[in-house]
Amino acid sequence: MSTDETKATAPVEATNDEVAHTEQSEDVDTDEAVDAAEPDPKPEPDPNVVKVTLNGREIEARKGELIIAAAERHDTYIPHFCYHSRMKSVGMCRQCLVETDTGRGPQVTVSCMVPVAPDMKIETESPMAKRMQEGVLELLLANHPLDCPVCDKGGECPLQDQAFSHGPGESRYVEEKRHYEKPIPISDLVLLDRERCILCDRCTRFADEVAGDKLIHFTQRGNETQVMTFPDEPFASYFSGNTVQICPVGALTAEPYRFKARPWDLTAEESTCTSCSVGCRVVVQSSRDEILRYQGVDSDPVNHGWLCDRGRFDFEAVNSDLRLTDPMVKTEAGLANTSWNRALGASARLIGDALAAGGPDSIGLLGGARGTNEDAFAWAQLADALGIIYRDAQFGDGLPASILGLDRATIDEAASASTVVLLGADIKEELPVLYLRLREAATDGGSALVEFSSVDTGLTRYARHTVRHQPGLQADEVARHAELLAGDDVVIVVGRPNLAESPDETMATLAAILELNPNAKVLPALRRGNVVGALSVGMAPADDDHDGLATLRAAAEGKLELLILLGADPLNDCPDTNLARRALAGARRVISIDTHLSESTQLADVVLAAAAYGEKAGTTTNIEGRVSVVADKVTTTGTARPDWMIATELSLLLDFDGDIADVSTVADVTAAIASQVAGFAGVTPDALSADPNGVLAEVVPAPLSPVERHGRQRNNYDHRLVVGRKLYDRAIGTAMSHSIAKLAPGAAVHLHPLDIDALGATVGDDVKLIGAQANAILPIVADPAVPRGIVWAPFNQGGSVIENLIDATAWVTDVKIEVV
Repeated sequence: MSTDETKATAPVEATNDEVAHTEQSEDVDTDEAVDAAEPDPKPEPDPNVVKVTLNGREIEARKGELIIAAAERHDTYIPHFCYHSRMKSVGMCRQCLVETDTGRGPQVTVSCMVPVAPDMKIETESPMAKRMQEGVLELLLANHPLDCPVCDKGGECPLQDQAFSHGPGESRYVEEKRHYEKPIPISDLVLLDRERCILCDRCTRFADEVAGDKLIHFTQRGNETQVMTFPDEPFASYFSGNTVQICPVGALTAEPYRFKARPWDLTAEESTCTSCSVGCRVVVQSSRDEILRYQGVDSDPVNHGWLCDRGRFDFEAVNSDLRLTDPMVKTEAGLANTSWNRALGASARLIGDALAAGGPDSIGLLGGARGTNEDAFAWAQLADALGIIYRDAQFGDGLPASILGLDRATIDEAASASTVVLLGADIKEELPVLYLRLREAATDGGSALVEFSSVDTGLTRYARHTVRHQPGLQADEVARHAELLAGDDVVIVVGRPNLAESPDETMATLAAILELNPNAKVLPALRRGNVVGALSVGMAPADDDHDGLATLRAAAEGKLELLILLGADPLNDCPDTNLARRALAGARRVISIDTHLSESTQLADVVLAAAAYGEKAGTTTNIEGRVSVVADKVTTTGTARPDWMIATELSLLLDFDGDIADVSTVADVTAAIASQVAGFAGVTPDALSADPNGVLAEVVPAPLSPVERHGRQRNNYDHRLVVGRKLYDRAIGTAMSHSIAKLAPGAAVHLHPLDIDALGATVGDDVKLIGAQANAILPIVADPAVPRGIVWAPFNQGGSVIENLIDATAWVTDVKIEVV
């Protein structure tokens, strides 16, 4: 009986006071009863949830989610070959057939093409589903060669696995299988075996949808259908290695890994690629203590599982016969191997002599961007202890470190922004996987790309608006196109557009855009692997008077007693090669910490052999400030040591007190970074181990320094020089990897065809470029992507002399061209 009913039957003999008390109690109890009787409001149902029945159990799928994806999220595997979560579904292979019922009776459904529906019943293991899956596999195997023992895919082959798990067990086909010439190289890195191909369309879809390089496609018809490249056009994509990884059979194999190992012989560690500063997640695989392969890992905020070919195949540099195995010291006969005790003792003496001769201002420290955060931090701590102010992780080839103090966008934010302003570098050449993300944003995500550049780039054809300008006059175009830069969701991707132009022009342009749109976020497109991390943990210069170029100038003028190169090669890294030469000649002593004998390292007095990627643990920081783990997978080559350990040992020899002298493991250094570096408080070893995608460091706000512009119009008789980077060049990681070293395009100058005609030259002729400080003779290439009045040349190529024309103090570089 309810409370109200109980009160309604109260005795009529009650006194007035009792009645009054009873009525008051009734009011209170009635309110309490109403409260007790009203149930909690039911939560609003999620409109994006669709309830379906999967193999007899009810699950919650997402609205619009494909059946195969919903099943996978709920731990039910549906066999498939053509389906890939990062590409559009095509339903080519039919292996994912299942039985569904939406209320109109059972029907056969291609699970990679059909989204879930309310109250749908899905059967993936019914007798009908199994018969269909067995039938498809029998058809796929009708022409597939049974060469698993000699196939590189054997042991990790989806076709092999599903033939065992979902196949009929035996085939009724006795006819002879198809035969093709095999294998055929479709590029310098990828080989094709057409007999193994099951026409799943994965490689062709990747080339078209993801990479935008339609260089591989189906040819012929019916039973003769096959994958092939176009005549005389190799599969020369920067991303060709991804097709090997996603191929579900052994039809595509990678030349650097071919016949090197079996999957069961490999051990693996998840790590982060440091070939550029995107920070793609990878798996490092080795056998018999030798790195044999990198595979992409699907990191949702970064690379979606994709890798560029440079990042995928430069593991060969780690295994190179030219690796430094021991420290070296200069003798009368040149550099000679020595012990670590002698090398470290010599280094400590050189540091002590420099301090005695000229004080801390007579020592310069350059580099740190090719190592880990821990490496850069340890050397920055040593520099602090020594009082070194000449330090930088860049050599005039990047942008001022103050760019890291702006409101920074993540890669995800850039790939989903309404407007993306491309200011500077050719993203496809310098940060290839970021190019894939921005291309997808433009083609599928609805982002408007607004490109400011002097020449065409990889993203030009996807840009909604392209603004062409002369080098040195970029900032002038901002006010003319202010309407393109408005909006609340704008991300500026800013890099170094031209190594023959002052970076101040780019910074002035960036400042002008931020003045028009203060709410815009910035994603710094700096190229070198861990340049953001090195600058963030202590390798940033205190001011422009002590940055990388200032350090080289001080060395060239004889002001430096000692120049320390931390994985740096100024002769190939600095755009002003003449300055780099004079710096290495002017510095009285040079210490180099490196993995190989680079051109700069060969001039050192002491060379300390450093552990390479895959041989040392630590962390790295990508362009968005995401800190992720770098794994040590194999034993270091010879007696090489991690850079941070070398800095620690030198601190002990020099009797410096401090945290860096007390560390004994790389985890200690990581913890020291978290406790001492601004913005890295949350980047602890525990936080890093908890999230394989890494941890975003906080941005430490810093204002942009004002820039005084010196832009001027080009003389009509001259050409303005643009020097840009290509994916493949003479960088150590590329040059020491024989499979990709040969892909560097080589030195040349690119001119518009009409400019070539005006010179009276023909393609392939040598021309002389006459600059203010030097001349250069190079072959000529016709390139419609280069506007008239501009000459474009790639940086750091074999046989290149274009760097001799660059003056780091000049705003722009103008040249006269003569036919030789």
